[in-house]
Amino acid sequence: MFVFDILRATFILFIEMSPYLILGLLFVGLLNIFISKDLIAKHIGDSSFISVLKAALFGIPLPLCSCGVIPASVYMAKNGASKPAVVAFLIATPQTGIDSIMATYGMLGPVFAVFRPIAALLAGIVGGLLTHTFVFDKGETKSDFKISLDSYSLDAHKKRDFRYYLKKMLVYPFVEFLDDIAVQFIIGLFIAGLISYFVPDDFFGNSIISNGLPGMLALLLMAIPMYVCATASIPIALSLILKGFSPGVAFVFLAAGPATNAASLSVISKVLGKRTAALYVSVISLTAILSGLLLDWIFAITDINIFEQIANSGIHHIGIFSIFQWSLSVILFILLSMSIYRKFIKSKFRKDETMQTDKRKIFIDGMTCNHCVANVKNAIQNTAGVESVEIILSENLALVTGDFSFDELKNNVEKIGYKVNNE
Repeated sequence: MFVFDILRATFILFIEMSPYLILGLLFVGLLNIFISKDLIAKHIGDSSFISVLKAALFGIPLPLCSCGVIPASVYMAKNGASKPAVVAFLIATPQTGIDSIMATYGMLGPVFAVFRPIAALLAGIVGGLLTHTFVFDKGETKSDFKISLDSYSLDAHKKRDFRYYLKKMLVYPFVEFLDDIAVQFIIGLFIAGLISYFVPDDFFGNSIISNGLPGMLALLLMAIPMYVCATASIPIALSLILKGFSPGVAFVFLAAGPATNAASLSVISKVLGKRTAALYVSVISLTAILSGLLLDWIFAITDINIFEQIANSGIHHIGIFSIFQWSLSVILFILLSMSIYRKFIKSKFRKDETMQTDKRKIFIDGMTCNHCVANVKNAIQNTAGVESVEIILSENLALVTGDFSFDELKNNVEKIGYKVNNE
């Protein structure tokens, strides 16, 4: 039965990816303790090459998707980061992350795992330098670019005891971050299962789009408007390779898919300007294609067989999975199930509760992840007179209490790229 075969392929990929994704999430927790937006903002305050390089380097390990990276970038801009550095961070960060690097190594092999972050780093540097040359006003200073909202620190008033660090180490990666990628990850696995079942192996092997510029342009056009995170793009790229696409063509999807989507481009255009948004898309497109061509060349001159690199991928066969793999798969399944419960079941009950609350309801467009929630919440809390605020992401809703000016609240929220729909 074809449904069983699709689920079987999806299930095998899930088991193969689970250990690498769990390990990656643990590293996400460590990064959440040691690397903050405040720390990054302090190091990328001018438009020099060093600031651009630092911004791209900071972005490589951070687990932020193309939507999640925008509020982080706006936050840094508002705290003094230069526009070239912000663009470098915007381009490099969503293409990879410590979680996706681990998963890339497990599913696509060491060549992809090393090449992917290097390509993202170079793309970020190119984007930052081009922004400095063609977009950044040489008379523009940090204070000109800095959007004025004071006291925007994420952790300034939190007590740093053991429980605080334990929460940052475990709650963020296994609850907040996983909530952001859970649906995309499941959809990515399912798409890979569909490709595996419906498309015969090496089906595209002799087609005009299997390699080179035609195939890369085709994948680029498909990837740019999609909303897929760096981790969720991996099983899709693996399936494309198994169906006959070259490693370079699959890499274009790995680079452009996570780095862009229609919603993020709209916000970038609003916050950083249309010229910056156009440069952003152009740099990602060009560097993705050039990197894809380079990757195909590397495989060709080194005579490395991509199928040997991915030989351990379970998409070929069920194999005998270890107790370790089964255990981590069960843990990840439970975590994902809890995430789906929070997003779609628990949120429904919360929606019913909000219909009876006396708190003021503020409807906000553009929130897509928990990073958006944190930034919108901070913006509202910085509005004079606000006593409390609760954000319900599934409803694009903020529940606010206090004696505050709606116009001031709206201005604070819209300064960071979101749209208030009330009144």
